[in-house]
Amino acid sequence: MEISSFLLPKDKVAYITSSLSMREAMDQLEQHHYTAIPIVDEVGKYVGTLSEGDLLWKLKNTPDLTFDNMEKIPVSDIQKHVHNESVLINAQMEDMLTLAADQNFVPVIETGGVFLGIIRRKDIIEYYTRNITD
Repeated sequence: MEISSFLLPKDKVAYITSSLSMREAMDQLEQHHYTAIPIVDEVGKYVGTLSEGDLLWKLKNTPDLTFDNMEKIPVSDIQKHVHNESVLINAQMEDMLTLAADQNFVPVIETGGVFLGIIRRKDIIEYYTRNITD
């Protein structure tokens, strides 16, 4: 089965751009109650995932960085410690199982890297649960 039927499209997914500030990214994570969020560049390509841990490590390892001056740090300057591998929109569900073991969500892209949305681990687990029990 193709993954497109499980896609949570970009317009229904919270994501950030790489040009946002560290403070704005933190606000987005808090607002959506996420622990990680997809990052897209200025042309809409998926470029990575930012996690709460990435923000904490940046804060810990940057002298003089405080909550008051985080708006000076762009997301693109924050080292990413988690690599959420993306898949092409024409991938099969079987390709998703391994990724879902290590990722809360799997970013879905089209050829050329343009971000289309995500598939949540929950949806992958539910799919396999239904197929195992049927």
